[in-house]
Amino acid sequence: MIKDILVHIPTERPMRAAIDGSISLAAGLNAHLDAVSVGYVATSAAYVMEGGAAVAAVFEMERERALERAETALTVFETEAKNAGVSHGCHPMGAIPADAAGAIGAMARLYDLCIVLQPDPAQGSFDNDVPREILFQAGGPVLFLPYTFRGAFKANRIGICWDGSRLAARALRDAAPFLARAEEIVIITINEANVVPGEVSASNLARHLGRRGLSTRTVGLSATRSEIQPTILSLAADESLDLLVMGGYGHSRLQERVLGGVTRAMLEAMTVPTLMSH
Repeated sequence: MIKDILVHIPTERPMRAAIDGSISLAAGLNAHLDAVSVGYVATSAAYVMEGGAAVAAVFEMERERALERAETALTVFETEAKNAGVSHGCHPMGAIPADAAGAIGAMARLYDLCIVLQPDPAQGSFDNDVPREILFQAGGPVLFLPYTFRGAFKANRIGICWDGSRLAARALRDAAPFLARAEEIVIITINEANVVPGEVSASNLARHLGRRGLSTRTVGLSATRSEIQPTILSLAADESLDLLVMGGYGHSRLQERVLGGVTRAMLEAMTVPTLMSH
């Protein structure tokens, strides 16, 4: 059951996809929707705090301006949420990027679902880092919306990207509320004979979901490692899928969040909303 949702509303990138997608989803689920937005204080400004009261006052002024940017973004969200009759809350922040990422990552742990905008590699923005941080820190499902997303969110046709791994299983469980409402479910496997243990084969998964009353269809494909992501997206287009479900691979290295190759490629080129769990 999804009744409490958090959405990140960017301040340095177009916000319409995040607003439209999150509000329409919350309305459809009759869920409460909290929005968090961050106005960023330049990291260099933080160092002036070492210089005494005068420069500390300058930093505080920068933080207040950043907070105003976050409040402006949330004003747009709040107007749309009120018009849709969605129960909602707003959480503006003014902070340096590292502090903001940690705070939002911690906040995300309380929600049934977090919604974020696909990072845009063509734009240098701290708003690109927040979605990845939420994926690593939330401990639950994160719905990535393509920055090209328009209109209302729907999940009538769902594709499950299945490789039998722990992360794929976690994403499958987290997607249960969506699967229960779906009109069609497609189990997608890539190179199944080589990578999926027999105990967790696509056919066994289909039987398991069938016991929940879910009807599925399996599509097995072959691809080289570099072609896995485009193969999945090509199938999603051919099948007119509304939502993909997949594990979010990655690890921490030297205090840096590093995404797995397929996960990173998916976030860079995604064309369909994707539910990930890490």
